[in-house]
Amino acid sequence: MTKPATTTQPAAAIPAQPGPRDVTDAAPGPVRDDMAPESGTDGSTVIPGAGPAAPRPGERATVRLRDTGEDEPPRYAPEWLQLREPADADARSYELLDPLRIRLANLPGRAGGGLVVHDIGCGTGSMGRWLAPRLDGTQHWVLHDRDPYLLHFAAVASPRSAADGSHVTVETRRGDVARLTSDALAGASLVTASALLDVLTREEVVALAAACGGAGCPALLTLSVAGRVELTAPHPMDEEITEAFNAHQRRGGLLGPDAVTVAAEAFSEHGATVRLNPSPWRLGPEQAALTEQWLRGWVGAAVEERPDLARRADAYLAERLAACAAGELRAVVHHTDLLALSRPVDGSA
Repeated sequence: MTKPATTTQPAAAIPAQPGPRDVTDAAPGPVRDDMAPESGTDGSTVIPGAGPAAPRPGERATVRLRDTGEDEPPRYAPEWLQLREPADADARSYELLDPLRIRLANLPGRAGGGLVVHDIGCGTGSMGRWLAPRLDGTQHWVLHDRDPYLLHFAAVASPRSAADGSHVTVETRRGDVARLTSDALAGASLVTASALLDVLTREEVVALAAACGGAGCPALLTLSVAGRVELTAPHPMDEEITEAFNAHQRRGGLLGPDAVTVAAEAFSEHGATVRLNPSPWRLGPEQAALTEQWLRGWVGAAVEERPDLARRADAYLAERLAACAAGELRAVVHHTDLLALSRPVDGSA
């Protein structure tokens, strides 16, 4: 399928101060010392979020899922989210947009009304920059994240216009995403998230599906890891690193590469029609900076899971990084997008 000719809004530079936008509760914040680069397995630096630091069970780096103390620093640097944004935009499934548009156009009470979109774990707001210009009509985005600096960035870098030129506004909410209920989603037209499902537990995914089902709210949940990686040329350690990384993703009861299957079942049990589509990163010489950071984080997480791999993994990583620097490495990092079309609460189609 040929992608539509909609222009993707480019990632904006990370702002230092908020701008004059339609924003509620978007406080400014400086770049923090706790976002200093982490050490990779070879002693080099890894942008926080790309590296192997494991969040607490049930907590994504930028999303507070439990009350664990507000003094704990977030683990994703805005630089990492900004670096991956073009690859994310290219990867997301366009095939899911038409059924989503049809459902949104036929939501009860939509005639003449705007959309209210809740973006869970919004990070720097890349989902809104990708999706808002592809949907018609006035939109109000509610951005959820635990990190006030990322919320500030997402708010001031949000798109201004929908596909048809209608106005787009935003507000930000900082807090516990695990408390998202059908009541909290009352009046919502859509729930979105990127790279979120795989860092939730089964119970949290079931709760999310229940909240969307109870509110009659569709959900577009993109870029969940699929547990498969393809690198050129194949190497004997590829499978071993992949298996160790996948085990790392499942630490503490997190779903990791099982997330999409669990989510599809959970949404289906709540009456939703579920569609899945692949959304792989396709990384080549043009994405060398992202590929380098991803490689360091991927191998680093595998070694954190299996320290016995460290010696061989160092040599493996050096070989892969050399190929990346030479423009010879290509990687396909598989993800899956999920569209869940929950039944409207009034029972209409």
